[in-house]
Amino acid sequence: MAPSLVHLPNGQILTVTPVFAGFSFKHNDLDVHNSAFPPGWTITIESQRDHDEASGQPKDVFARRYRSPTLHGDNMFISSISNPNNTDFKPATSPTRQIAMMLWATLWCNSRKLIFQGKPRPNPHVQGTNPDMPEEGKPKSEWRINIKREGILKGRHLLPKLERMGIILSEDSCVGENVDDRNGEGWNRMFASQRHFWLLDPRIFLFTLSPATHSPFPGASPYPSRPNSPDREGTPQGLRTPQMQSPGPFASGSHLPTYYPPPPTLFTFTNNIRHPLRQKPPAQGETFYTRYIPSVGQYLSFRTASLSHKSPVHRGPVSGSTPTFLPPKSGVTQDNLPSITNMALIPSDTDLLHTWMNDPRVNAMWGEAGPRSKQESFLRTALNSKHSFPVIGCWDGKPFGYFEIYWVKEDHLGRQLSSHEYGNWDRGIHALVGEQEFRGPHRVSVWLSALVHYCWLADPRTERVMLEPRVDNKKSVAFADWSKSADTARRFIDYMIEVGFYKEREISFPHKQAALMKIKREGWEAPVV
Repeated sequence: MAPSLVHLPNGQILTVTPVFAGFSFKHNDLDVHNSAFPPGWTITIESQRDHDEASGQPKDVFARRYRSPTLHGDNMFISSISNPNNTDFKPATSPTRQIAMMLWATLWCNSRKLIFQGKPRPNPHVQGTNPDMPEEGKPKSEWRINIKREGILKGRHLLPKLERMGIILSEDSCVGENVDDRNGEGWNRMFASQRHFWLLDPRIFLFTLSPATHSPFPGASPYPSRPNSPDREGTPQGLRTPQMQSPGPFASGSHLPTYYPPPPTLFTFTNNIRHPLRQKPPAQGETFYTRYIPSVGQYLSFRTASLSHKSPVHRGPVSGSTPTFLPPKSGVTQDNLPSITNMALIPSDTDLLHTWMNDPRVNAMWGEAGPRSKQESFLRTALNSKHSFPVIGCWDGKPFGYFEIYWVKEDHLGRQLSSHEYGNWDRGIHALVGEQEFRGPHRVSVWLSALVHYCWLADPRTERVMLEPRVDNKKSVAFADWSKSADTARRFIDYMIEVGFYKEREISFPHKQAALMKIKREGWEAPVV
């Protein structure tokens, strides 16, 4: 099998290569992102058969060579790590966090089926319950991979720490009666679940390394070629210091994870509605979500809208992006880097909204057509809202749509619902796709599931995400290309159902008849990739 390129959400790239009994991981651009990833590591993966595949009855447990994924029978562990030279880099302050990061990247590949090299997903239906029962009627189970306490993971305290970090799980939640647990018997049946993995915020695990005090590579990983003689201050000549900043939500000057847990709940009142005191949303122009979409070959990102007269600088990765500095003897020059002369200028967010809102297709649903001053006032109102914030969606940094993410309880939607129909932390979404080139059923499923994914990651207390599209919101009117056949015209509601939403009922607003669409955390599996 050929090696595969893996794009992590912070723009880093790994090469995954099949090796004997497992896979090797190599970091492609250590000199670009100042990463804490080691140059490489290797995992061992095997299949365990402890049930007869036909009857489901227990049999002798034995391991066999991994060929294709199974529902519960795959075992994995990190067998070896290649670390950078300690004379150039400080060792990881927390080796556990570094191992957790490697395990997270490995599971990222696993969840995106990149390790499987095109092999089909395992059958989710439990076999052996009733051989005469149709496949669709058999109970389903979650896709898991077992984490073995071997190799690098054999340390006495390592698996307990990884379990506390939430990256691995166990169904054995008891303390145990063994007083001396040095043999780790209580940690022998750990696993990772695909659904649980997608609910983990990647900011917990992605961070950067600090350079050593006397390293000749300040703020970066070693250059790919040998530096010149140092000057009097010890800095290699002929090399300019790169601007090493991880893009988007993973940027950290402290070289530590950028995830912070939500604060304790305090309540306040707005318009006589008692609700939790909300944290401020991301700042204007700040990218708060980014993820590579292999089916499209582009990075999807979301940032807060801005009132600036210029378009905010894109801080996230893009497919085929170039390094932020020029390594010596790399063959890359300033002449063949992107510049103002060969790049299309992106309008400001206000100009984008002016263009999009005056499109008859969009105006039919939003009713915000008019002069630029109207869209500027619209954006100011959105930025000053205490229960929602405006969002610009981008493909490889190019804006394609406008969205609003809001708290249901304080929104006009909350006033239409009974108290048992929503929780304190449930969120809602408004959506608008303005660019013709970024329409189509698959892209809708990708960005819609990504917005839901963000809501789950932003606050673990969010249990539902809602939309209230107009009941006549058809695909051909609002989101996709004009269809040549009436048979292919579907509603946006159909797209929502495909990614896991369900229609609960209809709601009569003063300005529209809406379908109340909901998706629950417990029924959500993964974003569309």
